[in-house]
Amino acid sequence: MASEDLIFGLHAIAAALRNDSVRMLAVWVLQGRNDARVTEVLALAKQRGVAVHHAPRHTLDEMAPGARHQGVIARCMGLPSYHEGDLDALLDSVQGVPLLLVLDGVQDPHNLGACLRSADAAGAHAVIIPKDRSSPLNATARKVASGAAESVPVVQVTNLARTLRELKDRNIWLVGAAGETDKSIYETDLKGPLAIVMGAEGQGLRRLTKEHCDFLSYIPMAGVVESLNVSVATGICLFEAVRQRSL
Repeated sequence: MASEDLIFGLHAIAAALRNDSVRMLAVWVLQGRNDARVTEVLALAKQRGVAVHHAPRHTLDEMAPGARHQGVIARCMGLPSYHEGDLDALLDSVQGVPLLLVLDGVQDPHNLGACLRSADAAGAHAVIIPKDRSSPLNATARKVASGAAESVPVVQVTNLARTLRELKDRNIWLVGAAGETDKSIYETDLKGPLAIVMGAEGQGLRRLTKEHCDFLSYIPMAGVVESLNVSVATGICLFEAVRQRSL
């Protein structure tokens, strides 16, 4: 991962300033913008001792080409990088019953960011993604995640099947979301040590990934659509686990 990252978008930058300001290097704000949302970012930056630069729009556009930056961009130190070798230590540090999210090839950064946001809200301890066939944790994903990328460890692995086997060796049950099963997510026991495994947009779980899952579960739907967006499905599965654990 690069030594520095960009964050853009008002909500994402405000969240980073509140929760992870030690990594923030500087904030750039569109000249002349002084509405309430920008004022909040400026106040947070001042409170945290982060430098603020006022710049014309073309400067911001050049910093984040093609991005919807909303007139605010931040430069910060890169996020910690987690790989297979870090997973054992992360799991050893978990207090309580582990809840993990595995994303098998989610390639849209908007979906990745939305999945991270749901994982953070559900209290997941880590998100595992393959190094290949997966969206990078880039500025777009972080903007959609709205601060979750700074709070939930994202573990990038080179061999997802091997990682799934290692999770099973640690007595973590793997529940994959798939349509070709007769057991719904609401009928599946999600209270123990658990990794919820979600597939790629449109294609779902790969064959080898399915074979490593202990159970497959589907989300019942009453309408005419055949499938849900992966980030929506992820939220449903994670919060069903949260619901069961609260009983």
